[in-house]
Order: sequence, then C-alpha cells, then structure tokens
Amino acid sequence: MTLPRTAADVLSRHVVFELESIDRLYLLAAFQVRGIGLDSREARAVLALAPDPSIAATLTSARLRAVLRKSGRQRNIDAWADRLRGIFTAECLHQLPLIEAAMGRQTQALVLQLDAACRAADDLAAAASEAFAQHPDADIVTSFPGIGPLTGARVLGEIGDDRSRFRDARGLKSYAGSAPITVASGKSLVVHHRKVKNQRLAAAGYVWIFGALPSPQVKQHYDRRRAAGDKHAAAMRNLFNRFLGCLHHCLQTGQLFDPAKAFPSTATPRSAPAAA
Repeated sequence: MTLPRTAADVLSRHVVFELESIDRLYLLAAFQVRGIGLDSREARAVLALAPDPSIAATLTSARLRAVLRKSGRQRNIDAWADRLRGIFTAECLHQLPLIEAAMGRQTQALVLQLDAACRAADDLAAAASEAFAQHPDADIVTSFPGIGPLTGARVLGEIGDDRSRFRDARGLKSYAGSAPITVASGKSLVVHHRKVKNQRLAAAGYVWIFGALPSPQVKQHYDRRRAAGDKHAAAMRNLFNRFLGCLHHCLQTGQLFDPAKAFPSTATPRSAPAAA
C-alpha cells in the first residue's frame, strides 16, 4: 500500500513545473511557503479563482478572506488575505490578452486535476486510518511517539502481524535496514549502514522518527548520538533501530510503549557512533 498522498504529491510537482513554464510565478510565491503548498486546501481554493495575473489582481482582501474561510482555514486569515493581496497586485509579467486567457484556462485545468487527486488522497487516508484503528495491534503501534494512524498502518503493513515472521528483534531490524553491518578484514574494521532492506519500511521509519523528535526522551537520545559523532541520518537510524526493538518486544508481549524503559537514564559510556 502506498502512502495516500503520493499521487497528489507527484501531481503537485507536475503542477509546479507547469506553472513555472507558463509565467505563473505569482502563484508559486503565494503558496510555496513553509507548511503550505499547492496541494493545500487554501491554495486550491484561491487558485481556482486566480488562474491568471489579471484576474488575481481583481480579488479584494474581503473576497480572499471569504475563500480562505471556505477552504477550512481558521487562523491568521486576515494576515494571509493581506499577503495574498499584496502578491497579486504587485507588478508581474503579462502575456498578450488572448495568450494570458489561454494560460489561465490551462491553470484551471491543472488545479481541477490536483484538486481531484488531493480529494482522493484524503478519502484514502481516512479509509486507511479507519481500517487501521480496527486492527488489534493499533493501540500498541500508536503508543509510540511520532507515529500516527497512516504511518502506523504503513509500518504494520510492512512488518505484518505474524508473530513468528521475525525470530527476534535483530531480524526485524535487519529487514528494515536500521541495524548496521560490521565488515572485518584483517586489521580493518568498518561499520556500514544497510543498503539492501525494505525501502518502504525504511522510508516510513524516517517519517516516524522525524515526528518523534519533539519527544524529550527521543530528542535527548538524538542529541547524545550527534554529540558522539553521528551524522543526522545515522542518529535517525539509531533511533529507528531502538524503536523497532521496542516495537518487536511490545507486539510479542502485548505491552504499550513505555518511554522510561525505552530511554532509561544512562550513566554508562557512550557507544560508538553508527555508520554515517
């Protein structure tokens, strides 16, 4: 099962490429900001009304506020409307009227495709979350920090619910690619990260750990690994490796995640850094 937003993300990148190629940079400036993209509900609602620079310039702040509210936005509506109004009324490139109108129709067609893909992705995400919530292991998986219903469904889907599939936690870690490989030859000893692994599980693991970093115990462990010499990717893999060991134990014993057991206070020497 692919992540629900994959198709929408691919189409969003295609829309960005098309908008760059038809001088619609004002749209990219309006919505290519942190936390907001062209596939957001706000962007799709506004783009449907502002397919070309001339039409966009006629949108008033009151109209923009109404569109933003209708799209579902609840915070900073006045600030957003004023910012969009400033972008849309600023000087920008124009084509001849007929060409600009044709490009506006193309933009509307692209937005319709993107809106359909995003709605389908949202429906699939809701269905996946509902199905995952009915699984008997859902409470255990989501007890871990940073893992929600979609990431949890991916992780559970990749590792399966057959308790005998992995003889021990090491087998699961190797399958996910989080466990390092030590290569010894004569006096040479090199530690590598695994390249042969379940790429989908590894990708879901990165999302999982990235979401878990705000947790105090997780952040402290990450900082310790970085201080010990790990690069960012190696520290993330180390956390993923630890979480997989905990997940295997919790699934085998039916326990929920306990951060105190997963990250006990350590006075022991730091372990050697993992492979970068």
